[in-house]
Amino acid sequence: MIDMDQPPGNRGDIRDFLASRRAKITPAQAGLPTSARRRVPGLRREEVAVLAGVSTEWYTRLEKGHIGGVSEDVLDAVARALRLDEDERTYLFDLARSSRQESRTPPRRRDVEVPPRVQWLLDSISTSSAFVRNGRTDIVAGNALARALFAPMFDSVTVDKRGRPNLARYIFLDPDAPGFFVDWDAAGVATAALLRAEVGREPRDRALRDLVGELSTLSPEFRSRWAAHDVLMRHDGVKRLQHPDVGRLELTFQSLDLPLSDRAVHDLIIYTAEPGTASEDRLKLLAIWAATRSQAAQPAPESPGVG
Repeated sequence: MIDMDQPPGNRGDIRDFLASRRAKITPAQAGLPTSARRRVPGLRREEVAVLAGVSTEWYTRLEKGHIGGVSEDVLDAVARALRLDEDERTYLFDLARSSRQESRTPPRRRDVEVPPRVQWLLDSISTSSAFVRNGRTDIVAGNALARALFAPMFDSVTVDKRGRPNLARYIFLDPDAPGFFVDWDAAGVATAALLRAEVGREPRDRALRDLVGELSTLSPEFRSRWAAHDVLMRHDGVKRLQHPDVGRLELTFQSLDLPLSDRAVHDLIIYTAEPGTASEDRLKLLAIWAATRSQAAQPAPESPGVG
């Protein structure tokens, strides 16, 4: 759950993230002497300070959230000492950037409308599911096959007032989601990590904070995953779905950056099936159904008048 009494700005996120990464590294992994009499899991603060080449007092202040004035070279040293992966390193730098802006009034981030050319692009993709997702995991646009493939999510009670589904709300708040996502636990871990990364980029996004607060209040599973402080910038791989109409699907999915604005993060997500598999046949069947329904929903052309 979001700590409403956390230090100013994003200091609480910095503190908890660094402490959680420190706890994951053993002295043996860091090449340090080991001892049976250790009171904390992982490394001590003074050990991280030695590895990063800074004083214990300085690192302790950093772990308390005072990161705004820290140079990139020092952040790099801390990232190496904590063995951060590329996404975790980016998240740390995002937290530092946000801290430097605390004294200014940050610009209010506005939702960006998907331009018609992007919808035309989505509609031109007929044999793969394609949709656009923002940093809050809202599905802001999609093609007909995406709506057919993710029909349980588009029909869920968790959609917003505009009828727009949200991946995180569906996964954590819809009781039918574990039946749709075969690897529901992995989907939950990845989704929480995507939201954690977005909070690092946009810590003052009120709608994002409200979403995290809602999920933290209503979902124990989300609270557990959020407390892990894992981060993920992009999610690619294999997804297994149990579709109510065509059955089991094993699909590959690819996330691509879609620059619609210099502030908001948008991804183009494409789901497709390996050629020659049963999943390809089932996805093609869904595509036919989706195209048929789309044509049926279009208004009939007007008959020309008789002159």
